[in-house]
Amino acid sequence: MLKQSLSQKLLQKLSPQQIQLMKLLQVPTANLEQRIKEELETNPALEEGDEGFEMSENDELYFSGTTAPDESAPREEYSEGEHNEDYVADEVGFEDYYSNYMDDEDPSYKYNSDNYTGEDEDKSIPIAVEDSFHEYLEQQLGMLDLKDEREFAIARQIIGSIDDDGYLRREPISITDDLIFTQNIVATEVEVLNLLKRIQKFDPPGIGARDLQECLLLQLQNRLNAADLHPLEREPVLVAIKIIDHYFDEFSKKHFPKLQRQLNISDEGLKEAVDVILKLNPKPASGHVSGNGSGMNFIVVPDFIISNRDGELELTLNSKNAPDLRINDHYKDMIRTYKQNKEVGKASRQDRDTILFIKQKIDSAKWFIDAIKQRQETMYGTMYCIMEYQYDYFLTGDSQKMKPMILKDIADRTGLDISTVSRVANSKFVQTEFGTKRLKEFFSESLTTEDGDEVSTLEVKKILTDIIKEESKKKPHSDEKLKSMLQKKGYNIARRTVAKYREQLNIPVARLRKEL
Repeated sequence: MLKQSLSQKLLQKLSPQQIQLMKLLQVPTANLEQRIKEELETNPALEEGDEGFEMSENDELYFSGTTAPDESAPREEYSEGEHNEDYVADEVGFEDYYSNYMDDEDPSYKYNSDNYTGEDEDKSIPIAVEDSFHEYLEQQLGMLDLKDEREFAIARQIIGSIDDDGYLRREPISITDDLIFTQNIVATEVEVLNLLKRIQKFDPPGIGARDLQECLLLQLQNRLNAADLHPLEREPVLVAIKIIDHYFDEFSKKHFPKLQRQLNISDEGLKEAVDVILKLNPKPASGHVSGNGSGMNFIVVPDFIISNRDGELELTLNSKNAPDLRINDHYKDMIRTYKQNKEVGKASRQDRDTILFIKQKIDSAKWFIDAIKQRQETMYGTMYCIMEYQYDYFLTGDSQKMKPMILKDIADRTGLDISTVSRVANSKFVQTEFGTKRLKEFFSESLTTEDGDEVSTLEVKKILTDIIKEESKKKPHSDEKLKSMLQKKGYNIARRTVAKYREQLNIPVARLRKEL
């Protein structure tokens, strides 16, 4: 049985502008330029320029006081060339559109302030053109003296399956499947393995290994066969090969006394062999600089810059990657032409459709410009509150002066939602006198000392790191010992908390920190 009923619901929907702003807040400065270029390519009404979109007084008087049309409402037929006042007011609706959107003095999101000055220059970083890592390996195929194109294709397939670390983590059967499906080449696993052994002799040493143990063994064998190997260095390399080949598990767990018993060697002999192993590269491809970025240093572009001006902190936004934006003048001229045609009764259906398209594109451009402007304001306001909250740290660089700070603390000060503060802090960097820092590093929970004072967990982690750095590597401190040492310094902390902080700092347990 069907029934009709009335009900009230409270719903909250995000506007396109809000969605666009949230997405832009997550974009770091390094990627903002690319995002703006994408918008410029998709919206012809948006362009780069120094001037804002201006209107004459007559245009502003002409476009005023009429509501925008209902796009879903049915439209009456309109004869081309017919002059109809209701057509312009009801169907196009530019009066209200202009009064609300087009009369801004300067739609640009840039300001003539310390945030952006004429001294800013477009400084591009030259990138060297290099062969990719896989191209570098393919260039060495000529050394294999392959029999025919078939073997060459199999070898190329093997090289293409090597990952960015230099490992071949695919099974031979998977490579043979790829060959038959993509190149119609039937190959056996034995053929793949035989060619792999020959490829593993390529530079850099260790390439094409299936796991870490094989990678280290390949490098040690290469070292043993090197022409420049001194006779006195040969014995430590042989011991190192024996350790990796037969006692890899004991070595990885640093069971050094057991290794000494098994190998029947002195402390000095074991130390020399371990030193040889520690000099090997666990990721052989990491040393190759390629055009696709492999092996290149990651360049951090700071979103904020904090300067110390005679004891006063000054915050600026990095605006170099955000060009000035404005509405295209050509679209403005088209609207004025439409106004003139309307006044003499020459506004046609084609003109109407064109003007509706223009309105849509200008709306989109204005929304994007406003979103960029709001992004800058939100980021600046949020970072300014962070700077004030951690003022002592930014002034001195002393991590022990870092205050406990969570997202809610900044949200309460700025009046923003916690999720908005999180988006600002995510993947953003600030340049200080003491290095470029990730914004997330300034957020931490609090820990109560014996005196009842609240300190940041970052301070505790810094002290924990210092203690571990100064410990004797022959007898590293256990988590229980670290807990006792922190408690003596006045930090009321449990052993499991010490273990948690140690893991967050990527510091291994005491047994794995042991050295000979």
